[in-house]
Amino acid sequence: MKIFYTYSARNNLVKLPRSVQKRIAVKMRFYVSQKNPLKFARRLINPTEGMFRFRIGDYRVIFDIDRDNTILVLKIMKRDKVYA
Repeated sequence: MKIFYTYSARNNLVKLPRSVQKRIAVKMRFYVSQKNPLKFARRLINPTEGMFRFRIGDYRVIFDIDRDNTILVLKIMKRDKVYA
């Protein structure tokens, strides 16, 4: 499985503190290395942007899964702002 960050997700990631960026990157590599990364994800109830989310501390990674088993990261934001 691979990870692909959209332009807006990369911008979200760059705006975060360096320590949070590293934490998210390490955790995303962990998820991708697993046989079934969706067991760590939650399906969103009202999927306006993506179908799933990963919880990494106070941050949420909103994503979809492509046909070729690619995690398409759409948004990375703090929990209180991501769903607004």
